[in-house]
Amino acid sequence: MAKSKTKKVNTATHEDNSPGIFQKLIFWFIIPLLFVVAILLVVATFTNFNVFEKAAELTNLKDTTEETTAGNDTEQYNEKIVGLEAEVKEKEAEIEKLQGDLEKAKAENQEGLIVQEQLQYEIDKLQRDQTEAKKEYEDILKSFEQMSAKSAAPILVEMSDDEAVKILANMTPDVLSEILAKMSPADAARYTELLSK
Repeated sequence: MAKSKTKKVNTATHEDNSPGIFQKLIFWFIIPLLFVVAILLVVATFTNFNVFEKAAELTNLKDTTEETTAGNDTEQYNEKIVGLEAEVKEKEAEIEKLQGDLEKAKAENQEGLIVQEQLQYEIDKLQRDQTEAKKEYEDILKSFEQMSAKSAAPILVEMSDDEAVKILANMTPDVLSEILAKMSPADAARYTELLSK
């Protein structure tokens, strides 16, 4: 009997030491499966592969609001791009217009400089002519002052009133009185009247 008791005790301890079905299932299937899943997730992370998005695509559980939002975002970006491209084209057209205006202004400025040079040449020419005319006038005036009153009076009477008065107005009073004395009384009165105006 003692042997059977020991046998019973050995069998009981042996049964207590052997793993159960649930433990075998955990050791042989669940732990290796979790290990493989963990390795696959690490590999997917390094390759930038989103397992959860792929799973949602495969199971068609993807949220439709995300698709709509993504579509709306894309449309908004496209609209912004189109708007910015139009703005760029508008700015380019404005730049071209301003460059055209600048070229036109440069051309007008160049024409203005040419006209200014021509006018300056005309002014210089007129000033030279005026200087020459003034010199000639002074020469004529000196000639009349050097002439005798008897010779100068008939010449002045034959000239136009404006020219005669201009010459008489610039003579010294002594010479003027001598020339007027040699004129006829009617001519002397007329020139005196014109000189007094």
